[in-house]
Amino acid sequence: MGLAALSPLALAIALLTISDSRSLAEDASGDALQQRLEAAGHGLVERLLVPDDRYRIRAELSRWIADPAVQVVISSGGTGLTGRDGTPEAVAPLLDKTIEGFGELFRVLSFETIGTSSLQSRCLAGVANGTVIFVLPGSLDAVCTAWDRLIRAQLDDTTRPCNLVQLLPRLREAP
Repeated sequence: MGLAALSPLALAIALLTISDSRSLAEDASGDALQQRLEAAGHGLVERLLVPDDRYRIRAELSRWIADPAVQVVISSGGTGLTGRDGTPEAVAPLLDKTIEGFGELFRVLSFETIGTSSLQSRCLAGVANGTVIFVLPGSLDAVCTAWDRLIRAQLDDTTRPCNLVQLLPRLREAP
């Protein structure tokens, strides 16, 4: 096997921060995700911040889902239990398939650092029109945990026995 066969496949990733209280300049979680995805050799297609409004979230997410150049979307914020937290409700209707294990594993990993507070996390992942979507809490610890311990490996084509990169060409297959 040549060296090129061992290098990770670069993916086109869009980042969406959901917040009523931050700007992009104050978005430490988004900064951490951008740094990590670029360090892993992936490309940032676009990075936006929208308020906690399910229709604004759906509009931006739908635009990326419809764009064949965007392979992965990662959102952060709006996954809590307060009245304004509506990211899971905004995203779930757009998904063709849900990746149930993502939320389950994320909560297990979060339990190691935040204990029973992890049950409040409503993070999720899924696929829509061949685009892989991750919906993360907005805290810096949460996005770092999600990227470092789950997402990075699944977006690396060298992860065995399987990874999401292997599936990308087949995600738009008709049933």
